[in-house]
Order: sequence, then structure tokens, then C-alpha cells
Amino acid sequence: MDTARAVEAVFRIESARIIAGVTRIVRDVGIAEEIAQDALVAALEQWPRSGVPDRPGAWLMATAKHRAIDLVRRKETYARKLAEVGRTLEDEPPPAEPAEADDIDDDLLRLVFTACHPVLATEARIALTLRLIGGLTTQEIARAFLAPESTVAQRIVRAKRTLAKAAVPFEVPYGADREARLSSVLEVIYLVFNEGYSATSGDDLVRPALCEDALRLARVLAALMPEEGEVHGLAALLEFQASRIATRTGPDGEPVLLADQNRARWNRLLIARGARAMSRAGSGPYALQAAIAGCHAAAVRYEDTDWTAIATLYARLVQLTPSPVVELNRAVAVSMAEGPAAALPLVDALAREPALSSYHLLPSVRGDLLERLGRPREARAEFERAASLTRNERERTLLLRRAARL
Repeated sequence: MDTARAVEAVFRIESARIIAGVTRIVRDVGIAEEIAQDALVAALEQWPRSGVPDRPGAWLMATAKHRAIDLVRRKETYARKLAEVGRTLEDEPPPAEPAEADDIDDDLLRLVFTACHPVLATEARIALTLRLIGGLTTQEIARAFLAPESTVAQRIVRAKRTLAKAAVPFEVPYGADREARLSSVLEVIYLVFNEGYSATSGDDLVRPALCEDALRLARVLAALMPEEGEVHGLAALLEFQASRIATRTGPDGEPVLLADQNRARWNRLLIARGARAMSRAGSGPYALQAAIAGCHAAAVRYEDTDWTAIATLYARLVQLTPSPVVELNRAVAVSMAEGPAAALPLVDALAREPALSSYHLLPSVRGDLLERLGRPREARAEFERAASLTRNERERTLLLRRAARL
């Protein structure tokens, strides 16, 4: 059982790279995902007998690539046999990639842009890339989307079929095509980072590998598109957020609230990187979120946080990208700047939002406000409701502990 868990853990971390590497060979993300799953099955069969390899990720990658090459060879052999009997098999070779100065050799980024092709609807692009790049389950993606699991599953299946039918090339696009896909790519990277920063389910609050992949992709994009302000805005946001990852959990993995984090342990290098990226950011949604994160990074103590500025930034963000989740975050900032009584009506109004009906942070925030207003019985009920909605074990434990304290 321990070996099986080790296999699954390694695959979770390495699956995106494996799928990207195999896609370069077979030029079909659906087939690449199947081959990656075959490599996982092979590991589950062999590692219990032979032991976990010294470089398990490399073992999985090599196994998957060997199978991909075998598949390509079988197809080529079949094509030759058809030609020998006077028939042809139409199979266009992959298009040559332009050797331009800003070309980058990064299979993960190629996979992101491929999955974000305009032939797919926006929701399908994001869902597919979260599946391929983030290694998220359908259930986790549904939670990130606040959408039914069956809907997300159908999006992913249809997206892979559409990409295969359209023969979408495995490449980082150039010119206008790149610009057209950029917003979806940024949103994908943002959602992948968020899933790593605060996992929607499982035993761990934080999944650093997802954060690292998202941060690396954001940095690559920033280097690739130096004139795009929102790319730098996203990079700044992720740098600031990543600076706090080590302090978000305690020694046993339990969540540590922002007010209780040891700010001396925040990564000053990442904060400095975030500030540099912020200097090149524009005034779009990611730049505004980066400015909010920058306010937290600038506060030496929790008590020094400029909550008025944060509330103002959230108000601007709501105007740019109206969202009940952003409204909830604004309410939290208002509660810190003006007091819980000013924020409670804002939160109560959000209770009627269908998208937040199963969002655990809504009752969690309301419970916090009620506790601060001296209404412990109501606060306890909200924390218990929030605990019943979350699928992350660490968050559930924290919420039940807060309820029990009341």
C-alpha cells in the first residue's frame, strides 16, 4: 500500500510533464494522457516488486515515451503496408516550428497554449489545462469552477476530441494567434496556482508542486511577452503569494491564519521579485490582485496592514471583473477597515448568490464576523456549516476547532 501511494504521489507531481513530453511525440493530448496513465499502471505493477526507482519521475517519463514511440512506429509500419498494396494513408507531418528569436523550448508551455486553442470554448480550455497541467481530478476542477462535476467531465472529453479532430499543432503560437489565447492561458495558470495554494480537497492544505509549476510558467510568459502588463501582473501576484507558502501551515500541516503567520519567514526574495514584476504591470485584474497581495507583503506586522487600501483595490476589481467571490473578499477587507458590522450586510447579500451556495468560505467569513460581533451561537453554526462544505481535511479540522471553541 505504501508503494502504491508513492506511485500516485509521484504521478500527481510529474503527470503534466509526462503528458507534455508525450504530446510532442504523438501530437494528440488525448492519446498522450492515455499513455501517461499506462505508465502509471506499469509503475503500480512493477514498483511493488522492484522498489521505487531513485528517479521515479524519470522512470515514468521514459516508460511513457517508449510507449509513445512504439505507437508512432506501429502507425508508420501500418502506413507503409497500405502503400505497398497501392493505398495511401493521409497523415500530415507536424508543422515546422518557426525559429524565431522569442521561441522557447518548453513542452509544458506548449501544452498550455495547445489546450487553450480558440477552437475550444473558454470553459473547456481552462478545464482541460487544469486536468493536463495541474493533474487535478474532475471533482477538483468542478470545485474550482463552482460547477457540477458531470458538466466539467463532459467539457474535458469534448475538448480532447475537438483538439484531435482539428489537428491543433503542439506549439507556442506567434503573433495575433498568441494574443488571442493569452487571456485563457493567464486564467489557467492563475487557477493552477490557486489549487496549489489552497487545495480544494485532500489531506494537504497546500500543494507546492502546483504552485511551482504555475509560478514557473508565469515567469516564462513574462520573459516571452515583456510588453504585456497583465502577464507581469499575474507574475507579481504569484510571486507575492508564493512568498507566504512556507508559513501557511504548521509543523503538522495544520492551517495557519494570515494574522498568525510568522512574517519573518516570508520569502523576501520572492517579495522583491513580485515588486519588480509589479513595476511593469498594467491596471488590469491581475495587476489589481497583485497590488492587494503587495499590501500584505509590505506590512511588517498584521496590525500594520493597510486594509482601507485593500478594500479600495477590491472595489476597483469588482468593477473590472464582477464576481461574488471578489465581493466576498471585499467584504472581508471592509470588515477589517471599518469593522464587522459594516461588512455583515455585504456578506448576507451574497448568501442569495447561487454560485456560492456550496462555497465553504461564505459561511466561514460570516462565522468570523458573527464571532467578532459577540454572537457566538450563530458563529458556531456558520463554522460547522463551512466545515460540512469543504473537502479539504485540514480546513475542516480548523473550522470544527473554531466551532468547538465557541
